[in-house]
Amino acid sequence: MKLKSIKVRSLAAVALAATLTLTACGGDNGDDGADGTTTGGGGGGEGAEALTLTMLPKNLGNPYFDTSTKGAQAAADALGATLEEVGPEQASPDAQVQYINTAAQQGVDGLIISANDPTAICDAIGEAQDAGVTVVTFDSDTSADCRDLFINQATAEGIAKVQIDMIAEQIGDEGQIAILSASANATNQNAWIEMMEAELAANHPNIELVDTVYGDDQDQKSFDQTEALLANHPDLKGIISPTTVGIAAAARYLSDSEHKGQVALTGLGTPNQMREYVKDGTVTEFALWNPEELGYLATYATAAVASGEIEGNEGDTFTAGDLGEYTVEADGVVLLGEPYRFNADNIDDFDF
Repeated sequence: MKLKSIKVRSLAAVALAATLTLTACGGDNGDDGADGTTTGGGGGGEGAEALTLTMLPKNLGNPYFDTSTKGAQAAADALGATLEEVGPEQASPDAQVQYINTAAQQGVDGLIISANDPTAICDAIGEAQDAGVTVVTFDSDTSADCRDLFINQATAEGIAKVQIDMIAEQIGDEGQIAILSASANATNQNAWIEMMEAELAANHPNIELVDTVYGDDQDQKSFDQTEALLANHPDLKGIISPTTVGIAAAARYLSDSEHKGQVALTGLGTPNQMREYVKDGTVTEFALWNPEELGYLATYATAAVASGEIEGNEGDTFTAGDLGEYTVEADGVVLLGEPYRFNADNIDDFDF
């Protein structure tokens, strides 16, 4: 497998290329930041200037993680820290282990990871922590006992419910649906799917989930899985794809097929990926949080622990630059906010 490494260094505080405001990302928690901007400046712990940080997403070349790294870079700039992004081309836990080991050997202060598996990378993380590395997960968590903090984009319940609400609205709350997910081991998607199933059983008895398939966060595989779903389930009325790669690939297939306008598609996507499909009628509505803010918050949280500002215990508070003050919740979770719905009425207000 060919592996890539992208290095980005912070030399001075700079503004983000795109300033984003998602009021929904502030959430209802009074401890969360409310202004929704991700420009650098303010906050951070004492001693953060000297920090070296490594960003390890599930895979490189994924627009979602490109956006979260942009936010992480802005936070690093504001903190005077150095940020290096590394990662594999394909999303797999084995591929992440070597990068964790390298970060430990290099003696970085903090490692920010979106985990490809909840347990498979824990041994490597433990060795990194033994070497003095602060480990913070974001987007997709590990087991709580093998990292310092988890920066959760939203509650799993909220993410699951908004996707079921959208598909129910779009198909008249009845009919067959399927899920096109990322990898079978993806912690976050699996948690959302489990809660989507519970939400369907509790509140949508006339919607039948007939299949769940996996595109492994690969564009072509997700495209092919969409085609297969429609071939295997001719009565399918809707598809939920809780992954930015999957929903874009599914939209691309639907937009040029006889199913356009007949099979609803929703899930989690970015405005720039989905804009053309919303405007051409392939997709009515989808949701996401602000991944730029997620990377920004994850970097500030990592700096807060690595610099000794907080220990990562429940009740600890820290300031995440322009996002404001956050509180560590049970099991070392820091919550960004709630999902935001994108549709034809608002999609042009966003650029990420």
